Amino acid sequence: MGGILSAIHNYATATAQAWPPNPTFSTEQIPDLTGRVVIVTGGNTGVGKETVKALLQHNAKVYLAARSKERAEAAIADLKTATGKEAIWLELDLANLASVRHAAKEFLSKERELNILFNNAGVMWCPVELLTADGFDMQFGTNVIGHFLFTELLIPALEEGAKTSPDGHSRVVTTSSSGAYFETLHYDTFRDSPARKRLGTHGLYFQSKFGNAVVAREIARRYADKGILSFSCNPGNLKTDLQRYVSSFELAILNRILYPASYGALTQLWAGTMPDVVDHNGDFLIPWARFGRCREEVYDPKVGEELWNYLQEQVKEHTANA
Repeated sequence: MGGILSAIHNYATATAQAWPPNPTFSTEQIPDLTGRVVIVTGGNTGVGKETVKALLQHNAKVYLAARSKERAEAAIADLKTATGKEAIWLELDLANLASVRHAAKEFLSKERELNILFNNAGVMWCPVELLTADGFDMQFGTNVIGHFLFTELLIPALEEGAKTSPDGHSRVVTTSSSGAYFETLHYDTFRDSPARKRLGTHGLYFQSKFGNAVVAREIARRYADKGILSFSCNPGNLKTDLQRYVSSFELAILNRILYPASYGALTQLWAGTMPDVVDHNGDFLIPWARFGRCREEVYDPKVGEELWNYLQEQVKEHTANA
């Protein structure tokens, strides 16, 4: 009975976030970010691009991390036209751990400090047959493992960034989803298996978004003493390139509750730039720029410890001698 009630509660909480109240936060409230160094993964499109735009408008030095040079350069050109400022392309394929390590190394060769890391990129509902270059489920491998490794490799820069930030903190903001309410972790689905195929592409996506929230909370717990704050957020139901794998039937339904990508950038920009959140390290934020709470398992230290240990084991060859 308790399981049924919990499922109903999670469903109701997620559904309520599909129709949030009008935002009270706008990008105009972001303080001047001159001298701040920022990375936005998936910054070439959708919410990521809107996030980069707002950061450039407030004078941040922004690295736009994306896989495709062509798409990144097109986004950078668009953003320069819109803002008069130019982002810097950082080549990053989150579905390839060697690429993740190379991207971190490239960044660290240019910058000593990192003030804000937006772990924004992701894939959703892709064909279940797709695996990463390292043999992980595409959604878990990209959304969780790739971002985990990238963040771990950048911890030294985030430590330095905290020392120079006006509030004494650097920040990691990870884009989760309302999907985090619908699944937990199934370790036998992280690599290809019959269980993975049974869970299906929707379940695999929800699992990855739950994983994002768990990891974000663990980062907050493990690195708070180094001045690093960490948040995860549900950016809202948005009209972005994430829907590229969605069927026309599903899209027809989704379009009734989808908001422009600019709305989705609000919550993560609030988390990354505003003083309101400093005392809420590890929290799950909801549309538009509000404090919320994810499903209860996210707050279980045993869940966080187990996932963290698993992830460390999977990426250890890429963190050795980093």
